[in-house]
Amino acid sequence: MVSRSVLEEVLADSVELRPPDLVRREVSLPLKMSVNRAIAVVGPRRAGKTYLLFQAISDLSKENPRESVLYVNLEDYRLSESTWKDLIELYLLHLELYPTISSRWVLLDEVQSVEGWERAVRNLLDRGARVVVTGSSSKLLSLEVATHLRGRSITVELLPFSFREFLAARGFEMRREPVSSLMKSKILSLVREYMEWGGYPEAVLEPKQKEKILREIWEVTVARDIVERWRIRNIRALRVLLNAIRSSTKLSVHALYRYFKSMGIKISKNTVYQYLEYLKDAMIVFTLPKYSPTYKTVLGSVPKIYLVDNGLYLGKAGRGRLLESLVFLELRRRGYREGENLFYWEDSKGEVDFILTDRAGRIERCLQVTWELVPGDSEQRKRELGSLARAKEKLACKEVSVFTWDQEGDEKGFEIIPFWKWVMGLRSEVQPSSGFYTS
Repeated sequence: MVSRSVLEEVLADSVELRPPDLVRREVSLPLKMSVNRAIAVVGPRRAGKTYLLFQAISDLSKENPRESVLYVNLEDYRLSESTWKDLIELYLLHLELYPTISSRWVLLDEVQSVEGWERAVRNLLDRGARVVVTGSSSKLLSLEVATHLRGRSITVELLPFSFREFLAARGFEMRREPVSSLMKSKILSLVREYMEWGGYPEAVLEPKQKEKILREIWEVTVARDIVERWRIRNIRALRVLLNAIRSSTKLSVHALYRYFKSMGIKISKNTVYQYLEYLKDAMIVFTLPKYSPTYKTVLGSVPKIYLVDNGLYLGKAGRGRLLESLVFLELRRRGYREGENLFYWEDSKGEVDFILTDRAGRIERCLQVTWELVPGDSEQRKRELGSLARAKEKLACKEVSVFTWDQEGDEKGFEIIPFWKWVMGLRSEVQPSSGFYTS
């Protein structure tokens, strides 16, 4: 239990907190829903969840008294011995000190620090408070936050900086088309930096230390969120798996199991599957299944695999792979979810990188990603466009596009789109969805 004097001090600090100047995130929290559900912010470690709460404080303070927003960092040393009941007491103290406030928001950062926190959240909701929670550690993986609040939460996913947020962090202000040659060269230089080093906020804001920061994020995420959380003993196998993810476009557990066996690493296939699930739970990796109208075939397909941020590849992926990864992550930011409305497609002759469907499962668009379409009658051009043509015919896909580094035009009915124009909103294809979903 925490004494009343300490709770008063924590409350006073919260009210006096003035968020620092921040890079504004594109993700918005549904803070004024007509139905009162907790908002669970989920995302990988160090993606900026705390700063998203600070952004919420700033937004709410524009229309409400600053005292109406109670922000609590539950890793505060003064709350190290707190229980879920202390969170209720803190809220009751807030009611006592500010009785005239009509609407109240409670922002609980790093909720895993308090055992039984979900009971406090449900109690606060019952009392009419608006609640936002974040959590990310070896004690509570990000996605588990929403699981604990199942039926009473809205989940908002926060990934590292998008390219537009990256530009804002760099102080780059984009004007609408037409784009001058000088402006275009600056944009392409920034796209290349973002493609190679990703969007982790700390790495973007401290570019001289970016490689060191990214290596530290990788090691801490693996060591704490995976090894400690699941008490993994076969560290060597886990690291081999991680290296395979970094260097592979697809991940066959069967092939990986044979590779482990050839190296003399004793591990079962089920354990390999478990390790992969752990990495997905920590939001380090995403797996993209092959499209099929048969659900059983989708589940049994060999998935393509992507890291949550290009910075985590740390030079172990080629430029074509990195560009494809950027498209995948941008599609996720726009509301697409792997295995639900986002897939890849292949036949015996080749593959198409992304298949987008609507809620009814009807195919909306086929997307191919390539660094460039080699001019002339090249084998590479035939392969990329041939796969797209077969997918268009077999899947009855009306909208087909090719994303490239910097080529633009139309060929045989296929629209060729520069990635930088699409990601900056200069092209309207593949519009974003709401950005949050109910858990």
